[in-house]
Amino acid sequence: MSWRSERIWIELITGSRKTSNFCWAFILFLGSLGFLLVGTSSYLGRNLISLFPSQQIIFFPQGIVMSFYGIAGLFISSYLWCTIFWNVGSGYDRFDRKEGIVCVFRWGFPGKNRRIFLRLLMKDIQSIRIAVKEDIYARRILVLYMEIRGQGPFP
Repeated sequence: MSWRSERIWIELITGSRKTSNFCWAFILFLGSLGFLLVGTSSYLGRNLISLFPSQQIIFFPQGIVMSFYGIAGLFISSYLWCTIFWNVGSGYDRFDRKEGIVCVFRWGFPGKNRRIFLRLLMKDIQSIRIAVKEDIYARRILVLYMEIRGQGPFP
């Protein structure tokens, strides 16, 4: 989404609150919870999940590995949910022709440098390059690189 006038152009950037991130975080959470429950049921010797009888999975080594994968998946899932909650990567790009200023704002991870704000003069921009990348879903993604005098290119 963008807003444009003769003088100012504002381009809103979608961060980590995308539908695909919600889906992956949810799938990863459910899968890792299933792995952890199967590992725990093999340790306890009781059926916590009715699909897999606990007698079929021996705790050492299968139950330990299942528990490890479940715990690791829960950590990765919690990381994804935190980035979605904090909306990491969202922000805007503002191009002001009258003032000759380019402003780039992004939200980062919580901490000292959570707000990333760059203010650049248009006369310091040496070049603008557009790169086309394709992902695994055969979608084309356009990435805009600006090369700033003394700093190098950044997307």
